[in-house]
Amino acid sequence: MSFARALVLREGDRDRLADLARLPSVPSGLAKRARMMLLAADGMPNAQIARTVGVSRPTVIGWRDRYQQGGIGALDDQPRSGRPAEIDEITVVVATLVNDGRPPPRLGITHWSARFMATELGISFASVARIWRKRHIQPHRIETFKFSTDPGLEAKIRDVVGLYLAPPDNAVVVCVDEKSQIQALDRTAPPLPLKPGLPARRTHDYTRHGTTTLFAALETATGQITADACYPRHRHQEFLKFLQQVAAAHPGADLHVVLDNYGTHKHPEIRRWLARPENQRITLHFTPTSCSWLNMAEIFFGISTRQAIRRGSFRSVTELTTAIGRFIDAYNDRCQPFTWTKTADQLLPHCRPGKRISFTRH
Repeated sequence: MSFARALVLREGDRDRLADLARLPSVPSGLAKRARMMLLAADGMPNAQIARTVGVSRPTVIGWRDRYQQGGIGALDDQPRSGRPAEIDEITVVVATLVNDGRPPPRLGITHWSARFMATELGISFASVARIWRKRHIQPHRIETFKFSTDPGLEAKIRDVVGLYLAPPDNAVVVCVDEKSQIQALDRTAPPLPLKPGLPARRTHDYTRHGTTTLFAALETATGQITADACYPRHRHQEFLKFLQQVAAAHPGADLHVVLDNYGTHKHPEIRRWLARPENQRITLHFTPTSCSWLNMAEIFFGISTRQAIRRGSFRSVTELTTAIGRFIDAYNDRCQPFTWTKTADQLLPHCRPGKRISFTRH
């Protein structure tokens, strides 16, 4: 019996081949070839390598020659010959996007699916889905936006954004808003706990034990929250009480308050209270209509909903308000200020009606 001479590996290749042979992220074909080279370097005969790895003896010889000629790089798959793909990707993309992505009226549908497009072009739906994934085309998804029609749009945006980017010296800027109709929902059965391979679970049905309104003021310089969740309604009376609470939390300082255009914020009682000499230090700044996202208190409401309210179970409004208060106390211990980065000039083109705009994801 004749034995093949042991394969001489290039310097440093043994460790690299060992990694290729064992790492799960390496394609199986390349891992198998790396294992062949390691066995050949150990002096194993070609026929035995073929039986061990599960290939033919000529295959082992061929890959040994490839390695000797080109090293590890030669073990990769080479471009294969054959006729070009019959499906033109550009044709699929154009057919999807033509007419602003709307299918022809004869189909009676509002948007393309991979199966409808495949039938239209006479190709497989899997090919359409693959091309859509490659080109990041998602006809099944739709997002919403809204332009503001506020006649004071530009002035209000410049006012609010100016407070965020360059607040007045020795002044406090707070964002005030209310989250109404927070429901005290009690699930009809205890939740099932989180387990390996299974998410936490809860019943779909629930009993509602009432609602409350959360008033919150976010101090932009520190991220600290002043809040009260004990208001069953959100009339001007409740707002005035909370505004007095915010003013008391910042005594003696010039106070700039960012608000939305909700009617209670402009009630005559509010204006009379602000007109008092002791309240001249308080200035209200209103966000434009349909631009409540300019109010950074909305960010806090999103955080509180995700972390303390949505997955909770509350048998009464008192339990709900207690949980919200406990969350706010803990939040203030770990909070950090939010950083506003967009200037008014960057925002205005996306807020004016009648303009075709594109939204860029970051």
